[in-house]
Amino acid sequence: MRPADRTTTPRTAVTARPDLAPFAVPAPGTGAGAAAARAYAESVARTCWGGQGREVREEDVVDLLLVVSELVTNAIRHGDGLTGFEVRPTDEGVWIAVHDNNAVVPRDARTFPTTHPGGGYGWPLVARLARDVAVDLRPGGGKTISALVPLRAAAAG
Repeated sequence: MRPADRTTTPRTAVTARPDLAPFAVPAPGTGAGAAAARAYAESVARTCWGGQGREVREEDVVDLLLVVSELVTNAIRHGDGLTGFEVRPTDEGVWIAVHDNNAVVPRDARTFPTTHPGGGYGWPLVARLARDVAVDLRPGGGKTISALVPLRAAAAG
């Protein structure tokens, strides 16, 4: 795989608000799958980002769930296993980080597959639905892929 270029930004590009720690449900453990990660991310979006008086738009929740599914599934299938999953609300949306055991950086997200070899669509979808996507190699091995999924408040009434 080729390292991604111009699709990643420094990890400091997204600042999660430390005062808004997600407490709705426990974070899924390293043995959890995409379903547990999706449920956790949705609970953070609805209770910590949205909350009372600020509901999140349903189409943005769908985008969030798709990004979470793609990144967690890729960590399990191509990253030698999921080693961690984080979700934090920010003023702009929800920041997610997926940790895996493989130091291989995903290929360029701007390249959408022209043939169907049985996969390859997830990374371009993540690049289109999220922003501030970053791939950071971890000192102990593996990598962390983080991204901000923008959220908007639902229209009142």
